[in-house]
Amino acid sequence: MTKKHKIAIAFLIAFLSGNSCKAQVVVQTWVDPCNNTVQTATFPLNGTGVLVMYRGASKMFTAQQAQAGELQAWIAQVTASVPCPVVNNPVVTQTATQAATQAAAAAASAAASAAASSAASSAASSAASSAAGSAASSAAGSAATSAATSTPTPAAPAPSSSSSAPASSSSSSSSSSSSSSSETKTETKSESSSESKSESKSESKSDEKKEEKKEEKKEEKKKSENANPIMVASDLTAGQNADGSLTALFTTGVSQSSLAGDKSYGATAIIWTTLDQAALSGSYTKMHFDKGKLKSISSHSATVAYLKGTKMTLVGYTWVKPDPRWGVYGVSGGLIGLFTPGGKPSAATSLVAFWMHPPITLSERAVLSPQFFLMASPVSYNDITKLVTNKATSGMIGNSLDYKITKRFGATFAHRIMIVDGQKPLNFLLIGSRMIL
Repeated sequence: MTKKHKIAIAFLIAFLSGNSCKAQVVVQTWVDPCNNTVQTATFPLNGTGVLVMYRGASKMFTAQQAQAGELQAWIAQVTASVPCPVVNNPVVTQTATQAATQAAAAAASAAASAAASSAASSAASSAASSAAGSAASSAAGSAATSAATSTPTPAAPAPSSSSSAPASSSSSSSSSSSSSSSETKTETKSESSSESKSESKSESKSDEKKEEKKEEKKEEKKKSENANPIMVASDLTAGQNADGSLTALFTTGVSQSSLAGDKSYGATAIIWTTLDQAALSGSYTKMHFDKGKLKSISSHSATVAYLKGTKMTLVGYTWVKPDPRWGVYGVSGGLIGLFTPGGKPSAATSLVAFWMHPPITLSERAVLSPQFFLMASPVSYNDITKLVTNKATSGMIGNSLDYKITKRFGATFAHRIMIVDGQKPLNFLLIGSRMIL
C-alpha cells in the first residue's frame, strides 16, 4: 500500500466519523395541506422522547419511532380526522364573508330605501290636496263624457202637410196614412227591438270583458302587494391560494323583499370551477324600525357545503347597524359542523366583524364602497384535540365599485386582499352583475 492510499483511507475514516457524530439526531419533515407550510420535528438518538404538536393534537415520539414510520402515520391520521382551521379553510372563509357581505348590502339598500320613502312621504303629504282635486276633476270629466255618449237621440217628428185635399182623397189619404203609420210602427218596433237586442248583446259582452280585465288587474295587484321585484345577482371571483395558484368560483343568488321592505328572503349558490367544491345557503332578513327610522337589521342563514370530500354545515346570525355618518357595520357569528370521510364529526365557530364606509359617489352611475372584514374561529372541537381555543385571525380589506347601467341592471367590480397570520397576502378579484326582474 502506497503512502497516497494511506492518506486517502485516513481522510475517508475521518469524514465518516465526523458525519456519524453530526448524525446524532433524526429529522422528520412534512407539509401541512391547510397552509402548505413545512413542519419539522427533530429527535435525538439517545432515546429521549419529543412532543410533536400538529393541528392542536400532540403526541410523544422517539427517534426510533420516527424512523419506523409511526410519526408519519400519526400525521396522516390527524390530517384526515382534524379539518383545517376555519381561518385557513377557503370554503368556510368565503361562505362567512359572503353572508356578511349580503347582510351589509341589505342594510345599505334598506337605509337608502328608508331615506327615499321618508322623502316620498313628505312630498306626498304636501301634494295630497292638489292630487285629490285633479283626481276628482278627471273623474267628473270622464263620467260626463260617458253619460253624453250613452244618452239616446230622440226620433225626428213626422212632417205635417199644410195643403187641403178633397173628401175622397182625404179618405184615401187617411187609409194610406193609417197603413203607413202601421208600417212605420212595425218597422220602428222591429228596428228598435233588433237594435235593443244587438245593443244588449254588445253591452253584455263588453261588461264581461270589463269584468275579466278587472279580475286580472285584481290578481296582478295581489301579486304585487305580496312582494317586491326579484333581485338576481351573479359574481365571478378569482382568488390566490397559499401555494400561489389561482382558483375561480362562481356565485349566483336571488332575493326578494316584502311590500313594506322590512322582510326579505334569499338563496345563494357558490360553485368552484374545479367542480370539487360547492356551497348552497338560504337567508331570512328582518329590519327593525323605531318611530319610522331604521335602527338595525338581523339576518338568519343556513349553509351546506362540499369541500373535496369534506361536508360542511353552517348556521349563522348576522347583526347589522346602518349609520348615515359612519357607514354600515356589524358582526356575524356561526356554528360550523365538519364531516370528513372516514373520520368523526367536528365542530367549529366562525366570527366575522365587518365595516363598510359610506358610499362614495363618483358619478351619477358609479358608487365606490370601501370594505373591511376581520375573521376568526375562536373555539373548535374534535375527537382528537377535544375543545381547542384559537387566537389566530385573518383580515380582508378592499373596495367595491357599483356601476348602474340601466334602471334594472348594474355591474359590480371588487378587489379584496386577505391577510392571514403567517402567510403572504392573497388577492381576490370579483366581477359581478345585478338585475331586477
